[in-house]
Amino acid sequence: MKNFNNKRKPTLDVLMLGTGFDIQGGITSVQKLIIDAHARKQIGFSNGDSRQLRIHHVPTIVRGSAMQNIIVYVKSIQHLCWKILRQEVDIIHIHFAERGSTLRKSILIAIGILFRKSIVLHAHGATYQEFYEKLPKFLQQTIAFLFGHCSKTIVLSHSWRDYYINKLHLNPDRVAVLYNPVSVPPAVPNRSGRDLLKFVFLGRIGKRGGPMDLAKSLISFPKQDKGAFDLIEAFAQLPAADLQRVELILAGNGDLESAHRLIAKLNLTDKVSILEWLDPIQRDELLATADAFILPSYNEGLPMSMLEAMAWGLPTIVTPVGGIPEVVRHNRNGLLVEPGNLPQLIQAMQQLIGDEALRLSLGRSARHSVEHLDIDNYINSLSHLYATVATKTQDLDRPMHSNEIV
Repeated sequence: MKNFNNKRKPTLDVLMLGTGFDIQGGITSVQKLIIDAHARKQIGFSNGDSRQLRIHHVPTIVRGSAMQNIIVYVKSIQHLCWKILRQEVDIIHIHFAERGSTLRKSILIAIGILFRKSIVLHAHGATYQEFYEKLPKFLQQTIAFLFGHCSKTIVLSHSWRDYYINKLHLNPDRVAVLYNPVSVPPAVPNRSGRDLLKFVFLGRIGKRGGPMDLAKSLISFPKQDKGAFDLIEAFAQLPAADLQRVELILAGNGDLESAHRLIAKLNLTDKVSILEWLDPIQRDELLATADAFILPSYNEGLPMSMLEAMAWGLPTIVTPVGGIPEVVRHNRNGLLVEPGNLPQLIQAMQQLIGDEALRLSLGRSARHSVEHLDIDNYINSLSHLYATVATKTQDLDRPMHSNEIV
C-alpha cells in the first residue's frame, strides 16, 4: 500500500477529531484552547523545521439527537477519508474518553492505520479503568491492538501513563504526558477582608453513566460522580457560625432537579445556588468573585475546572483521584480529602472559612503551580510532539509493545 506520508509539504496538517464545540465538558475546553491558540498566531517549529502547523477540527459528536449524531459521525468518517485521499492530512489527532467515545474512535483509528497515517490519541476518560475492565475480552484485545498501532498516546498524568502502559501494553516511548492546558488570567482580585465567602463547584451535578441502550446486554459502563451531592450534604452539616459566613454555588449540567430537591430538604435554599453550565466568560466572572473551589470527585482524568480555578488564584478542596495528586499537594496549594468522606470535607471547608491566611496562601500557591500550564506553553509542547511524530520513521504495520526490547 502506498505511504502517503512521504511527500514533503510546506505545512504540517493536523486533522483533530473530537467533540463538537457545543458539547459541555473538559474535552471541549481543551480542544477550544488549542484551536484558539493556534488561530492567534502562526505556529512553526523550533528545531529548524520550516513548515507551518495547520490544525483543522472536525466533530464526531454534537449536542443533538441520536439520529443527528449518526449523521455527524458518518460525515466525520467521510471528511477523514477525503482529506487522506487528497493528501491534506499528515497527523490524525483523536480525542477520546470511555464509553461510546472509544467505540466510535476505534473505527477512525482503523481507517488511519489502513492508510498508514500518523495517529495521535488523546486520552481524557475519568473512568477508563473501570470501563476497560468491564469490556469483553475480544473488545479489550481489539482496543489494545488499535492503540498499539498509533504513533503517540497523550495522557493527562504519570499515573495515567502507567495505566495505559501496564494494562494496554503500549510501548512507553509512544505514551506522552501532557497535563491539560489552562488560560492563566494576567491578574487576580484581592480576596482579603471579605465578610461573606463564596465557595464554587463546577462540573456535572449527579452521576453520569448507565448502560448504552443499544449495547446494555454486552457492556456495562461505569458511572462518573463528581461528588456534588456529597458537597451539598457536607455543606449542610457546617456549624451555624460557619454557615453564616459562606455561600455555595454549583454550576454545571446533570440532575439539577434532584439537587434542588436536596437543597430544599436540607433547608439550604438561602445558602446554596445552582447555575446551569457557564460559558468561558461567565465561568471566569464567577471564579473572579469566588473565594474557594471544591470538587470532591470519585474519579477524574485531570479536571479542567480545577485548573481554571487554580489559575484564578483559588484554594481548592479536591480528591486524590486520577491526575489530581500530581498537581495539588495537601496544605501546599490545596486541600485533599478522600472521595465520599464527608467529615474530611466538612473539616476542609471549616479550615478555609476560619483561616484567611491559609486561604490566601493556598490560592497564591495554586496559581503559581499552574502557570507553566498556560496554553501558550502547552501549544509549543504539542507542536513539538507533532513534529516528532511526523518526522520519526516508524513501522506502522507492527505495534511495539512495552514487553519488547527496543
